[in-house]
Amino acid sequence: MNKRVGASIIAGGILLIAIVFQVINVFTTDEDAENMTSMFSGSEKPQEKIIEQGSTSKRIAQINLEGTIMNNPGSNPNPFSGGGYQHEQFLKQLETIKEDPSIKGVLLHVNSPGGGVYESAEIHDKLLELKEADKEFYVSMGSMAASGGYYISTPADQIFASNETFTGSLGVIMENVNYQELANEYGVKFNTFKSGKYKDIMSPTREMTEEEREIIQTLVDDSYQEFVDVISTGRDIPEERVRELADGRIYSGKQAAENGLVDQIGFQEDALNALKEQIGGNPQVIKYKNSVGSFFNLPLAKSFLPNNEIRYIEELISERQGPKLMYLYSE
Repeated sequence: MNKRVGASIIAGGILLIAIVFQVINVFTTDEDAENMTSMFSGSEKPQEKIIEQGSTSKRIAQINLEGTIMNNPGSNPNPFSGGGYQHEQFLKQLETIKEDPSIKGVLLHVNSPGGGVYESAEIHDKLLELKEADKEFYVSMGSMAASGGYYISTPADQIFASNETFTGSLGVIMENVNYQELANEYGVKFNTFKSGKYKDIMSPTREMTEEEREIIQTLVDDSYQEFVDVISTGRDIPEERVRELADGRIYSGKQAAENGLVDQIGFQEDALNALKEQIGGNPQVIKYKNSVGSFFNLPLAKSFLPNNEIRYIEELISERQGPKLMYLYSE
């Protein structure tokens, strides 16, 4: 048996076990999920790491949001979790910060093209709770903080971006693929049984009707209005002006500053220094460690599977089915 065949067999076995864990996640309660997290992470509470010494009664929490904002299986507490954005873990960090009276300031570094409407709104509400708990809240944008990445930034007291940052893409997108003509070409036929005439709306096997398009557009319009509202409220910009800016285009950090979408041109270090000055004294700066690792980071998996196969398997595991409303910048 050559190494390639052996690797394929192992990959198939790993994928099968991962699917089993996804099924378990579907049928476990929140309590079960927390127990599973503890089993693999060793602690339910996010673990702190001090990155700058200072006053322990006046602290700054530095947190990062990297990647697409999605609550994929990769963010669930199982040993196959990927190394990217983990939604539940991020929300737990925000909750921990809110409940810690020693934390006076929060610096959120955003490097994301955006993501799900639901997940973005969930984070946005948690960040509002931080402000209600009298935490000073600053955002530092990385190379990209677009769409949902901007949505979650709107409650910030100050938003920093570099001239080279890509932000904006303010709007909503929902799409699917129609492969009816391809199926017809190869003689593939579909039998659909439905309880109502709209049950198979956005089906990939047929063209949408105009009535169906209107239904989907109302969903997009509702989410777009929510986006406009959070920008108008968070940035204190009139709704009419927000609608002029929120036409889906991408902005550089420089353009965003000129249009009032960000406050300062600077990098993460500049945002941190400004937050320290705002809080005063000599605040200790902490960040949180990722408590859940990936099975694919284990030496055993890496020894058998080439990097391209590991990435392919992780994509299979985290694949979501069905259309979804997105605050997402898409190339």
